[in-house]
This record gives sequence, structure tokens and C-alpha cells, in this order.
Amino acid sequence: MSPTQLPDHGAVLAEVREVRRAGIVRLRELRLPVLTGMSASPGEGSPGEPRFPAVERLLRTAVAAIGGGTLQEAAEFSLGLAQGTRDWPPADRRRRAAQVYGVSVERFRKNQELMVLGQVAEQLVRLASGAPAQPPATSAAAPASDVGTAPADGSAPASALTSASAISEPSARPRPLAPSHHRIPVRAGGHGGHVTLHVHAVDLLRDIDVVVSPSNTHLALPEPYKSSVAASLRRAGAVRDPAGRLVEDRVRDELRAWSDRFAAPGLSVAPGTVAPTGAGALAWQGIRRIFHAAVAVPRPGTNDYDVQPADVTRAVTRVFALLAEENGRSADAGLPPLRSLCLPLLGAGRGGLTPAVSFAAVWAAVEAELARGGDWDLHFLVRRPERALLVAELLASTDGAPTEEPGP
Repeated sequence: MSPTQLPDHGAVLAEVREVRRAGIVRLRELRLPVLTGMSASPGEGSPGEPRFPAVERLLRTAVAAIGGGTLQEAAEFSLGLAQGTRDWPPADRRRRAAQVYGVSVERFRKNQELMVLGQVAEQLVRLASGAPAQPPATSAAAPASDVGTAPADGSAPASALTSASAISEPSARPRPLAPSHHRIPVRAGGHGGHVTLHVHAVDLLRDIDVVVSPSNTHLALPEPYKSSVAASLRRAGAVRDPAGRLVEDRVRDELRAWSDRFAAPGLSVAPGTVAPTGAGALAWQGIRRIFHAAVAVPRPGTNDYDVQPADVTRAVTRVFALLAEENGRSADAGLPPLRSLCLPLLGAGRGGLTPAVSFAAVWAAVEAELARGGDWDLHFLVRRPERALLVAELLASTDGAPTEEPGP
């Protein structure tokens, strides 16, 4: 396409947003004159071929040219280009893209989504101009037009084959695996110590006395097939027979019993409430207790939640108080005390807090406890490496309270 025929960025963005609403599976039904014209460039499709496969290839090339990271991941989920999301409804794709940034769906719709789709449109315009697109992080030497673009016969793209052959050569050095456990020195109130940072799923934890699980103020656990911390703990704590069939949903049953005993029927508990339960089948992994921290307040009429940093701090403070209470009872019963505690980033999922704000709220209570001389074996848990880097940096700078990152 010649420079005089370059498409307008606004027109490209409008059609990208239309694709987001309809999804890749409905490309045939959409009227996309700008994207169709751009896909007619040399090398994009062949004469007589329906235009919608060429449009999809063009979109995949543009998204791959973003260069990786959360921006590319959110773009793939938004447009249904991520593996397994092709036929997802637009609401599900938007929700998953919002999770990439750790914000609520509504916040993502009003802020990050326009940025993400705008970057896709920007890459499309760059491709149309013939300018070199930003190379993806996975293969800096590969042309942008090859990355993420599968040939029509379904075979692997040339760049992927080249990478695969390079890996098999003795001279190629594979990228080392990132460690999943980090021991980081911290200091609070003149007291020094160490915190262990885990970078993996919560159900892989071993030999930790208490794991804190985020919950909503109705203390309603998510379904066990979901991917949240609470759902994973419920799933891992269930007792199953040798064939994998559910025998006893212990974590849910104990939490329901606690709620029946202490909460008013049909009403929510106050934000910051902590409900202790056993760990169910996780006891075989050395997990003794699960403390359910009610920090997420359901937003009426939506599937979203509101989380206030002050409620997170209040909940973690209550966690330490419960530890002291249960240790008093354990001493009377001749049981070993609870010493180790694992904390996720409370409220940083669907609650909408940024990871830095969540950590600051959690750390405010942790720092106060350490400053009082609390002798605990502390652990933090995240799943994504980029969040692990953030938490590690914040932990390493704990001469004072971490600085909150402004929300998006």
C-alpha cells in the first residue's frame, strides 16, 4: 500500500473494535472495508481466496508484532486470538483480558481496553506503511510478518521451524528456568528477617501452617474448576476417591459451618473478617489451616467486586490475631504452634487493586506485626513472573512502607 493510501488510524481502530465485539468466528459476517483492503496487500492471501482468512492473518501478525508482555496477551484475549478463546463470548474475552492487568472488567473497559486495541491498530497501520514492525520478544530476528502467522495448510510457520531447529542444535543454549522460590531479606521497625516469595500455583505449596485465601463478604467459595486462589484451595482440599470422584468438599463444608455459626443468615460479614477452617486434603501437603479473608464486596448487578486497601490491611491484621489465638489453644492441647504463614496479593484479581497497591495494603499489617517483634515464617505467593519481580523489588526496599503505585 502506497503512503498516499495509508488507512486512517481511527478507521482501523473502529474496525478492530468491531472485531472485538463480534469475535474472530464471525469475521465472515462483518463489513470491514479497511482491514479487507489492507489484507489484500501482496503476500496476504491469494486471488479468489475469501478475504476473512486474510484479515485474520493480518490481525495475528499485528498482535504478534506488539512484542509480547501483558499488552500482547490482553490483545490476544480481547480479539479471541489466544489458544482456546476463538469462540468465547465477548464478555468472557473482556473479563480474561482484564485479569491480565489485574483490574476489574469495568475499569479495563474504560481504560486499558482502548489502549490495547489502539496498539493493535497502530501495528496494522505500520504494517500497511511497510515500516518494520516491532519484533516480538520470542524471536527478535524473525520478520514480523512471519511471527504468529500460520500457513493456509495448517503447518508451522517458517520462523517457528527455524526456532525449533535452532534449539535442537548443540550450539544453542536453552533459556534457564526461572526459580519458583526466592528468599528475600526484609526489615521492619528495627527487626530484620526473611520472606520467602513463591512464584507458582497455590496448590503447590508444601509444609506451610496457614494459607490465607481471599474471599468475598458472603464467604461464598468459587466453583472448584476456576483458577483463582480460593477455587484452587477448595479443589486441592477436597477428598476424592481413587478414580478422582468427589467424596467430601471439606473446605467448603467447614467454611459453611463457620458462616452458619457466626454470620447472620443471608447477610454478608464485615469487610476484613477472617474465617478459619481446616485444610482438608491439603493436610497431606503439610498445610494445617486456611484463613479465609473477606475483602471483596460484591458490586450489585454485576459480576465484579470492590476491594478497599484498608479492608485488606484489616484482614491481614486479623490473621495475625487469629494465629495468636489458635496458638494459645494449641499450647493448651499440647499441639505444635502455627509458625508459617503464606499471603497472596489480596484484592489484586477481580477486586481491581493493582499489585503494588495490594502489596502495600498487605505489607502495612505485616510490617506492624514484625515491628512488634512477631516471629513468623512469612511467605508471599504470586503466579506471574512480572508480579514476582514487583513484589521482590518492594520487599527489598522495606526500610519503610512500600510506596503505593497509582491506579490506572
